[in-house]
Amino acid sequence: MAYVIVDTCNKDEECIQVCPVDCIHPRKDEPGFEEAPHLYVNPTDCIDCGACIPVCPTNSIFVLDEVPEDKKQFIEVNANYYQTLASS
Repeated sequence: MAYVIVDTCNKDEECIQVCPVDCIHPRKDEPGFEEAPHLYVNPTDCIDCGACIPVCPTNSIFVLDEVPEDKKQFIEVNANYYQTLASS
């Protein structure tokens, strides 16, 4: 996983709009959007381009190795989101 989105995300979808490989979910038109506390980066599909970082108005997207100490739990939260989808 190259990038992690943390709980300060406001789900404005700016990152989704610039992602060249559509690896950030859920979108407003997808099931689970309303229930999701924030968006998630699919680690399998992400190409590590970094386009999402500068457009995030809440500075909620981090390179995996740069996730702040107090937000490290979101590394696992992000990974679990896609593992849960894959097993459904």
